[in-house]
Formats: sequence, C-alpha cells, structure tokens
Amino acid sequence: MTVFILVSGVFTGPHVWADVAARLTAAGAEVRAVSLSGLGGPRPPAGTGIDLETHIADVLAVIDSVGRTAGQEIVLVGHDYGIHPVVGAADRRAGTVARIVYLDSGLPQDGVPALASVADQGLREEVLRAAGGRGEGAGAELPPPARDAWQLWGSTAGVPDAALDRLTALASPQPLDTLLQPLRLTGAAATLPMAGILCSGNGASIAMVQARADFGEPTLRALVDPRVTFFELPTGHWPMLSSPAALAVTLLKAVAGEGRRLTPVDDAARVQPFLLEVPELPRERSGTIDLYVPPAARGPRPALVFVHGGPVPREARPTPRDWPVLTGYARYAAGHGVVGVTLDHRLHAVTDYEQAAADLADAVERVRADPRVDADRVALWFFSGSGPLTADWMGKTPPWLRCLAANYPVMAPLPNWGRLDSRFHPAEAVAHAGSLPIVLVRAGLEEASVAATVEGFLTAAHACGADIEVIDVPNGHHSFETADRTEESSEAVRRAMRTVLRRLTA
Repeated sequence: MTVFILVSGVFTGPHVWADVAARLTAAGAEVRAVSLSGLGGPRPPAGTGIDLETHIADVLAVIDSVGRTAGQEIVLVGHDYGIHPVVGAADRRAGTVARIVYLDSGLPQDGVPALASVADQGLREEVLRAAGGRGEGAGAELPPPARDAWQLWGSTAGVPDAALDRLTALASPQPLDTLLQPLRLTGAAATLPMAGILCSGNGASIAMVQARADFGEPTLRALVDPRVTFFELPTGHWPMLSSPAALAVTLLKAVAGEGRRLTPVDDAARVQPFLLEVPELPRERSGTIDLYVPPAARGPRPALVFVHGGPVPREARPTPRDWPVLTGYARYAAGHGVVGVTLDHRLHAVTDYEQAAADLADAVERVRADPRVDADRVALWFFSGSGPLTADWMGKTPPWLRCLAANYPVMAPLPNWGRLDSRFHPAEAVAHAGSLPIVLVRAGLEEASVAATVEGFLTAAHACGADIEVIDVPNGHHSFETADRTEESSEAVRRAMRTVLRRLTA
C-alpha cells in the first residue's frame, strides 16, 4: 500500500488535489492532502504566528497519523512552496518516508528561506515590503493573487476557466514567515529516493536540469544519482488542475521507480573540442575578456564578440570564456581575419540581466578601445540565455554595430522566470533595430518553451520589416555544436559565420 501525502503551494489548500486524489485512490493508493495552518487548515490561537516550522509540524502530524506498517510506503509530494515543509518533515522522519516527489518545485537547501526560490523579483520585493524590510513577517500575511495574476507565481497554461475561478475563490493569504523563515535541515533525508516532475509549459525541462548539473552547480550534481528520476508533463505550473489524470499516472510511475535519470557528469565530454578545425591561436587575457587576434594582422581589424548564455552558476569551472564552443568560435573568426572575443559576464540567475548587460557594455567598450580593433566595425553574437541582452542593442543600435547574431536564443522570459524588465524584451526592441542585420540560428529540436520565444520574436521582426536571416538546423538540439556534432551542425556554423563576416566587413 502506498500512502501519498500531498502538500500544495502558496495560497492553496487540499482542494487543489481533489481530482488527483480520486484517481490515486481508484488505483488502490491511500491519499492524505495536508491542510497547512492558515491555508485551508486550522489557524493557531490569537497571538501565535504561522511560520515554516508550523507547516513542517502540520506535515509531521499527518506522517505520524499514518504510522508505518509492513508493506506500507509513505510518499511525500510537494508542489511549489509545499516542497519546503515536505523536505523539512522528511528530514525529521527520514526513517519513515519512502520517497519524496518534487512537483514543479525548487530544490530546498539548509538555511535558505522559501522566498529564495521565487524567481520574480517583483514578487520578492512585494514580500519584503509587506514584512517592513525586517526580514521577518511578524504575523503579517501576503494577500492571494487576483485571478489574472496567478501566472506570476507559475504558468496557468491548461487550467480550465472554472478551475482558475475556484482557485481564486478558495485562495488564502500566505503567512509571510512561511516564506521568510530559513529551512533547517540535518541532512538525514539526503539519501531518500526522489522524483522530480517538471512542467514544460512552465519553462522547466529535464534537459535544462542536465545542463545546469553539467555546468557544475553543486546542488544539482547531487541529482545525478540512480535513486533520482525525472518526468516531464506538457502543461503549466498547476498540473493537478490542468492535467490531473496525467499527474496521477506520473505519481504512480514515480513510486515504482520509473522515470528518466540524469546522465553522470562527464567533464571530459564537456570540454570536447570545437566541431570544426580552427587555428590554435593564443588568447590574450585582459580582465574579463579574452582576445584572439588574427595572425600577422595589419592595421585595425573588425571584432566579433561572443556572448555566453546562462544563467551560469558562480562556481562553474571552466568559466564561459574558456568553454571550447566559444573559444572555437573566436578562433574560427580570427582565422577569417577578424578579432575574436570571449568574455565572462555575471548572469548567474534570471534576476541578473541588468548586471550582465552592464558587464557586456563595459567589455565591448574595452574591445573597441584596443588599437588592433577597428572601433567602427564590431558585431555581437549571442547564445542561449543571453538572448534577452540583445534587446539593448536592437533598441538603440550604435553606428559601429554592424551585425547581431544569436544561436538558439531565449528571446523572452520563460514562464518560470517571472517578470523581466521590459528593457530585456527583444520582441519589443526589434521594431527599433532599423537596418541592423540580424542572423538567428534556430535549432529544429529546440525545447518547446524556448522555441515559442523564438517564434514570438520572429513574428515581431517580420511585422516591422527587420533585416533578419534565419539559419535552420533541422535536426539540431539546443547547443547543437556539442549536442549534435554532425555535418548539418558544421554547415550551419560555417554558413552563419560567412553571413556575419560578410555584414561585418562590408
């Protein structure tokens, strides 16, 4: 017998699990949907606050009421904020809990409050303002969102109108201390089997988790373990409302140990050479930029600056400017007579675009000031998550910027990023690009959420008559230069470089 203990997220109570619970029960499982204090559950006596420890105690009470009998497995399922009291309770009952399921949630860490997992900077600031800047809630509450504001807390894709109406009507204020109190863990539950259910309609995917583990992010490297499995659901952040049948089936599969496992991080594979032969030119390092200067260059040469994607963990080693794919592009460009440039910028989280933009602008000015560079002939080439940075250069194009290129870019905030400053919305900026040539290299097997941002950008670009050329890699994945080392990929790189160099040197 499996006992599912279901814990919902911010503002919500047990009612959100009704359809899923019925399906799990019909499959022979026992289901307990937890009523968290203040969120559908009882409120404590007057003068007693509700914090994260209160909610951990709520989950513990349900675990203890179930007990542990022979052949019975307790599975904790945490959605959104709910994963924090789930992990806290599992840490205290590691010998009783059989498995933890992370349902489109973050990965809680010891000493870190739940607020840290909220991607939307505006929502974070709203919580801190409500707490009076004290870092504690002092019994205060955050009002639930209006019907059209739920998407700020996670994509509502697929949620029927009636379900969204009910979600709004039954929502409860969130006690601030549940978001502000740091989670305290002993590590007792670290070895429990776990499953992650990611909602691709909310911008999450197994491929993205794999990529960040490959970057060397310590908290995610722990997920490269045979006891950890993953699933994807093609829906938004509220699968219990949008896809209850599929979610119930997935939960049953998770209990059975099914699902995909991450590939062990292979540092040797991560530093495999560029897919094309390039000249072994030395780098010249200056601060955060590296220059690859054409051999026997005479007079100032045009420069091509390659802008890495992200977010990239602070701990990632090597840093992006030393990644073989970027050094390969830079050396390839230098072999064609232009100065190739790589750099490190500080895009470590989706809240860092302003800092990354400043780093890039500073790096470009330092490149233009180099006497070996023709300051009037510079092109920028962006990759992946640096796509939002293109908006600065399209919105107000300097005369020396001769071309802008982007490989498999993210051209709008993904649903689980929350709001991103309008400054970083390329689809809005492209209307001001004028005659700036734009080259976009599109991966045919791109993640659906990323592909949607590219299509939205292209629609806007075509509507305003932008000078844009699309180079398709039909059988290519995101980061096709390393993921798909094929002749199709190689030809796409050659064609893109020819196009950019033609624009840069014209």
